[in-house]
Amino acid sequence: MKSKFTLIALGALALAGCNDQASTGAAGGGSRQEIRIVGSSTVFPFAKAVAEAFSKADPSRKAPVLESNGTGAGIEQFCAGVGAQTPDIANASRRMKKAEFESCQKNGVTDIVEIQIGVDGLALAESVKGPAFELTTVDVYKALAANPFGKPQTAKNWSDVNPKLPNLPIAVFGPPTTSGTRDSFHELIMEAGCKSDAAMKALKDSDEKKYKATCTEIRTDGAFKEQGENDNLIVQKLTANPNMLGIFGYSYMEENASSVRGITMDGIAPTYETIADGKYPGARKMFIYVKKAHLDKIPGIKEFVTEFVNAGETGGYLTKIGMIASNEGDRTKAKEASTGLSLLTSAELK
Repeated sequence: MKSKFTLIALGALALAGCNDQASTGAAGGGSRQEIRIVGSSTVFPFAKAVAEAFSKADPSRKAPVLESNGTGAGIEQFCAGVGAQTPDIANASRRMKKAEFESCQKNGVTDIVEIQIGVDGLALAESVKGPAFELTTVDVYKALAANPFGKPQTAKNWSDVNPKLPNLPIAVFGPPTTSGTRDSFHELIMEAGCKSDAAMKALKDSDEKKYKATCTEIRTDGAFKEQGENDNLIVQKLTANPNMLGIFGYSYMEENASSVRGITMDGIAPTYETIADGKYPGARKMFIYVKKAHLDKIPGIKEFVTEFVNAGETGGYLTKIGMIASNEGDRTKAKEASTGLSLLTSAELK
């Protein structure tokens, strides 16, 4: 489900320098003066808060347009080309992939600035009325993989995976394939569980394609239930279904602490501290990607980016709504990227 902070008709106002890249383009051109942002549903609440502060600081500014359509879909739109018909910024709950970067390059989006805006935790959660699960990454992998360790999936209940777990049906609400949360779940939880097996670790070196399929492909028999790009919907469904689990960002769990709680993973609970120091298995970095070709064409992008970086500092207003501040080294790098506007390169990605 797509969410928008404000709806503004694109193409309503003239943009200075109408013959430049940001006001023309292969898709028919047009012009605008509001910043357009797409991408991650996890980053959306933080971007929304920044957009509100950005507009309040200078009422003459046009309010940014925000769309929550998932990291993958947002980066795809971002990489479609340059021009007023394309987004200026993509929110991402995982790092851009090399294949996505190359798609950008092919479409003329050659200058991309990457800025890490904070940290989030990919949490497994349950209703506060649930059975108090304690899981490991191996448990989760065995329960949700289409073919755990290359064998047919036969587990119906959690106790089939691990006799210490409740004798309840495996049922997990989770994000769709367009979501950065889904990508993070594959990498941080599923692969971690899969690599506990020596044969799977060896398979990564001998046949990476088969390894990826074995370690990250999720069962499709109904045990895993995709819920679209709406983490709040998962929270609501957990409240109504106490024996089911859900996958979403830590900020949503904290925001709804009266109704859901995080599940201990490998003996570590998802808390601000365990995510900030990287001990929790689901800790992940969040990013924004900025189209440099638009910086001098769409008013306010530089100021918006600066606001975003400053708001994510320790004690900043984003940390008060669930964002976890980056460590000192990453914060310094983010500030340098937001001011120096150094360009992302393919060599940095995988």
